[in-house]
Amino acid sequence: MTYNASWLLLIIAGCLEIAFAVGLKSANGLERPWILAGTVVVLAGSLYLLTMALRVLPVGTAYAVWTGIGAAGTAIVGMYWLGDGVSLWRIVWIGLILLSVAGLRWAT
Repeated sequence: MTYNASWLLLIIAGCLEIAFAVGLKSANGLERPWILAGTVVVLAGSLYLLTMALRVLPVGTAYAVWTGIGAAGTAIVGMYWLGDGVSLWRIVWIGLILLSVAGLRWAT
């Protein structure tokens, strides 16, 4: 697998991490077990792609990017679709997370 393909898999894994977190919220505990089951499948896919990316990328960088995409993306989805509070400072800090993720890509 190439270096760029590993980064692509890592980005997709991070996006699946967002879907996982939103799925947990949507499952509402165990009230919607079918959504929870789908969420577990999404998590497995995310972990699989992360594992594939780790064949080429350094573990510290890959894990930081994966969690950064998941955290920032989940916060954005929460603000945009789920009614989470929006403030200038939240947007600034999310932007810094995304800037850090991009910086890790360019620094490697």
